[in-house]
Amino acid sequence: MAVPKLKALPLNKHDFEILSDFRYQIRKFERFSEEVTRQHGLTPLQYLLLLHVKGYPDRDWATVGELAERLQAQQHGVVALISRCEKLGLVERRRSSDDRRRIEIHLLKDGEKVINKLARLHRTELLSLRGRFVVPDVRAFDHE
Repeated sequence: MAVPKLKALPLNKHDFEILSDFRYQIRKFERFSEEVTRQHGLTPLQYLLLLHVKGYPDRDWATVGELAERLQAQQHGVVALISRCEKLGLVERRRSSDDRRRIEIHLLKDGEKVINKLARLHRTELLSLRGRFVVPDVRAFDHE
């Protein structure tokens, strides 16, 4: 993916404060997520895998490649993560009926239960942060 060339203008103290607070709020949410998922017997990556399967647009399954993109991870690592989730009875691999070469990852009943519970907790936490996430001021950058 090509990164657009930006002409960086000098940042002032306020710009640093906004960027710092933005990263702080993201980290607080991540920390909450790490703690709550572990309390429910999952690792943060297992939770994210289930979330991305359940939340994949327009269908109830995802491929390994799609999950690797969503997780920003290598496919072989995602395959290992899927295997761990399979052993826990959370997901299963199914060969696609449309394309026999494609393997679909589907949530099982226990996976559905845990993702629904954890997603509710995450939504509540995210709503509690409403108004705290301030998008950094992009006026600090000027396209060449």
